[in-house]
Amino acid sequence: MTSRQRTADSNSLSPRRRTVVKAAAATAVLAAPLAAAIPARAAEAPAFLHGVASGDPLPDGILLWTRVTPTAEAVPGSGLGPDTEVAWTVAKDKAFTNVVAKGSVTATAASDHTVKADVRGLAPATDYWFRFSAGGTDSPAARTRTAPAADAAVPNLRFGVVSCANWEAGYFSSYRHLAARGDLDAWLHLGDYIYEYGTGDYGTRDTVVRQHAPTHEILTLADYRIRHGKYKTDPDLKALHAVAPVVAIWDDHEFANDAWSGGAENHTEGAEGAWTARQAAAKQAYFEWMPVRPALAGTTYRRLRFGKLADLSLLDLRSFRSQQVAVGNGSVDDPDRTITGRAQLDWLKAGLKSSDTTWRLVGNSVMISPFAIGSLSADLLRPLAELLGLPKEGLALNTDQWDGYTDDRRELLAHLRSNAIRNTVFLTGDIHMAWANDVPVDAGTYPLSASAATEFVVTSVTSDNLDDLVKVPEGTVTALAAPVIQLANRHVHWVDTDRHGYGVLDITADRAQMDYYVLSDKTNANATSSWARSYRTRTGTQKVERTYTPV
Repeated sequence: MTSRQRTADSNSLSPRRRTVVKAAAATAVLAAPLAAAIPARAAEAPAFLHGVASGDPLPDGILLWTRVTPTAEAVPGSGLGPDTEVAWTVAKDKAFTNVVAKGSVTATAASDHTVKADVRGLAPATDYWFRFSAGGTDSPAARTRTAPAADAAVPNLRFGVVSCANWEAGYFSSYRHLAARGDLDAWLHLGDYIYEYGTGDYGTRDTVVRQHAPTHEILTLADYRIRHGKYKTDPDLKALHAVAPVVAIWDDHEFANDAWSGGAENHTEGAEGAWTARQAAAKQAYFEWMPVRPALAGTTYRRLRFGKLADLSLLDLRSFRSQQVAVGNGSVDDPDRTITGRAQLDWLKAGLKSSDTTWRLVGNSVMISPFAIGSLSADLLRPLAELLGLPKEGLALNTDQWDGYTDDRRELLAHLRSNAIRNTVFLTGDIHMAWANDVPVDAGTYPLSASAATEFVVTSVTSDNLDDLVKVPEGTVTALAAPVIQLANRHVHWVDTDRHGYGVLDITADRAQMDYYVLSDKTNANATSSWARSYRTRTGTQKVERTYTPV
């Protein structure tokens, strides 16, 4: 239902409400008690105002999520509301005539009245329908899908791919268009599902399209809960959660800009409390509000398998990283500095080496491919530096990406090469641009040196990119900057610095292809979507090539 439809429906009720008021005045003995009783009952009826969702599909299971509002005052972050029994049902059909699993869980204020059900015993590669109920109220019904059996020969997989959704910068039309496809096995959210800033403080091209809540920068557990709750009222996001399971990782804005293990660029220790408390609050709210199944407590790194065709290693590049250093600082090469942490890097290397699938996908929140700014003009360099969080003059690195942690990157790429690990594809968000890259072992000598992997980077759902920062018509910056970026970075096959949208990754045994889609206008709730470009990597090549039709 669109916002326009909801408004129309609300308006259509107004005459009936006025009629009730008039009737109550005319026949007080009968109508007044009825008028008082009806809203009182409605206020106490549980409601599912934030939709339902599923995530982290397994061959035999799926993680189900919802948030119940047991009473009117039990809004997100309030800490109010009674314990409420929430039943869940899984069926093979939308009418729920063929129920295969059911159970219940208690929603409490301690978990912000969010609930999860980790359902097992399901059949692999199967569509299911699920819903929740509480106090006689049913949630909307939603579709989900289990992963293929671990040893299954899977002909193809299709994933939606998104990142960077700033509520205030526009509408989430990308989610709506992905939901309308009806052909996704799952969708990947590569980070910045929410943003932490106060209203008007971040990337809106000088126009707050719609105000988020709370209006101040989020710092406390209640703040993070309110912000997550606001996002999950978006109709397009709710629609996508209702048609396919999500596989999500966090990036920095689920905490604060440029977060690292001990702080963040957008955190002032003391004045904004202790970082340890803020980080803990952000993590607690994330795990309450997201259908994510952590393999280790407090982190999003984990691995999922989709038959013999692909496995997906999901990274947490915020919890364990060293603090970012200034661009041009030689310590970017310091082997004691890390973006992954030792344990996670060892886990990733071991998983890539032992994998027996055709494709090794890596959900990666910041770009791993090297990126030198080269000889961009000052007019272009300033907004690019602002977008990347760089100083505004003459620089070659974004030290928040893997470029700032080159020893970890060298170790990982050398591992891929020395063990002849093929078909590794990094799937990346964060940078608010779309890229198709080879991942070179030595960028300085590429293409004479080898490519160890490939990388598909998706642009932002709404967060400002270069044309927004420069305030020029869409496509203007790409036309000027892309050739210069590619000249300085010969492993970059394509970059679009300006447009908003999403990706669709389609995988077969022969190739992994990313189709890039763009929106007509992020500030229009009814924005259209169109195909922009497609790139693929063919099995065994470790290189990207353009293809001229989407899957």
